[in-house]
Amino acid sequence: MTEPITFSVALHNETATAQLMADLALLVGPGDVITLTGDLGAGKTAAARAMIRYLAGDDALEVPSPTFTLVQGYELPPFPVMHADLYRVEDESELEEIGLSPLPDATLVLIEWPERAPSAMPEDRIDIALTHRPALGSNARAADITGYGKGTAQVARLKALREFLDASGYIDATRRRMNGDASTRSYARLIRDDGVVILMNSPQRPDGAALYDGKSYSAAVHLAENIKPFVFMDEGLRVAGISAPAIHHFDLDHGFLISEDFGSEGVIEGDPPRPITERYEAATDVLAMLHSRTLPGTLRLADQTYTIPVFDIEAMLIEMGLMPEWYLPDRNAPLSDEKRAEFFAMWRELLKKPLAAPRTWIIRDYHSPNLIWLGSRTGIARVGVIDFQDAVLGPQSYDVVSLLQDARIDVPESLELTLLSRYIKARRAANASFDAAGFAELYAIMSAQRNTRLLGTFARLNRRDGKPHYLRHQPRIWTYLQRSLAHPALTHLREWYLANVPPPQP
Repeated sequence: MTEPITFSVALHNETATAQLMADLALLVGPGDVITLTGDLGAGKTAAARAMIRYLAGDDALEVPSPTFTLVQGYELPPFPVMHADLYRVEDESELEEIGLSPLPDATLVLIEWPERAPSAMPEDRIDIALTHRPALGSNARAADITGYGKGTAQVARLKALREFLDASGYIDATRRRMNGDASTRSYARLIRDDGVVILMNSPQRPDGAALYDGKSYSAAVHLAENIKPFVFMDEGLRVAGISAPAIHHFDLDHGFLISEDFGSEGVIEGDPPRPITERYEAATDVLAMLHSRTLPGTLRLADQTYTIPVFDIEAMLIEMGLMPEWYLPDRNAPLSDEKRAEFFAMWRELLKKPLAAPRTWIIRDYHSPNLIWLGSRTGIARVGVIDFQDAVLGPQSYDVVSLLQDARIDVPESLELTLLSRYIKARRAANASFDAAGFAELYAIMSAQRNTRLLGTFARLNRRDGKPHYLRHQPRIWTYLQRSLAHPALTHLREWYLANVPPPQP
């Protein structure tokens, strides 16, 4: 069994308490349990309140002590939180009545006075023991933070994060929660008198099941497993003339970095959101510029190097395999072994052309959620790119598809064709021998590849990860897929999909 780990923090005032709880909130999630111990008035409710307000993004949120209600629930943006006070509990059997036995799934649970029901506390938890420290000030406290079970790793990471913030000069900064993405990364804005920066927490990606020739899915398709690719690609993009955020401080070993804050002005507008044409034009120009350059496959930073992985055929096939694995069963249309073999054989042949085409850096998630508009800059520098840690070497058409067939917003076909023509015109201006018709074919193939993968990815996010909101994107993905399948080079594939792949539910 893992030995508990403890470290202590001096909390001189409520601001310091709020900073500590915000840092811990960056590292915990649904299913975690935090217990708060200490005498009456030690600050347990204040600590819980600080975390709840941070997760809510609302410093004024009413967070009463649950002394009399025993349990108070909150539906917060990242996940539900339950705040409990066991001071008035006389028997552990009462926990079942108030919804704490068993502990709720998919909820972060904060428990004051856990010593009232010690045998009901889980082996995996984080305990914060608060004590008065009047010698440090009238409101000063000390927090002894102990991790038990899987909580030991979280507490060790909290200690490393606090040390990183201290060494970087941001330990006293105000924290503001930022929305995360579909990954294990989390973010916060750090605010000081001299400006605002972004803190990224990027833990080592856990190894998944070795289902793909001895590799996990993330390793097989070359998804970043730590923060190193982000740091190296950031520098590479900036050298290439692209507005990636300047990195001020980083810790490669623990996966923390502090970077420039581009703000939150995007490239879309309205409800439902739609592309802002001028901004999509600039984003298209970024790709045309990047793809006209000869780019290195290995990046250097100080005395270290990073080799960008190649987006090979096996990675592409594994990605698309998510469609028959997750999407088709959801549509009650599982493939027979024979049909499954047909699917992969057909794609293996079709992918020969894009794999033989000139390679470039594929940013990979080059679409509206990851593009920030920097209106004070000029030209292509107005497009801030913030997500590129999964970059690979592969076909130039891939990121053009990512942008012009945005998975999360509708891009009208007329605008898609206009921007595709803009890209081709820019490429031909830089190189008169650029093959426009050949690129259009590669665009259709990589569109079909990407959208096939996304049908499966969104089905998996729903069924495996409990994120049903991704299903609303499937009809859009289907529309894009039909556009690409209309290309003459994909006639055979179109017929196969028509016979074997039903559309998503509206």
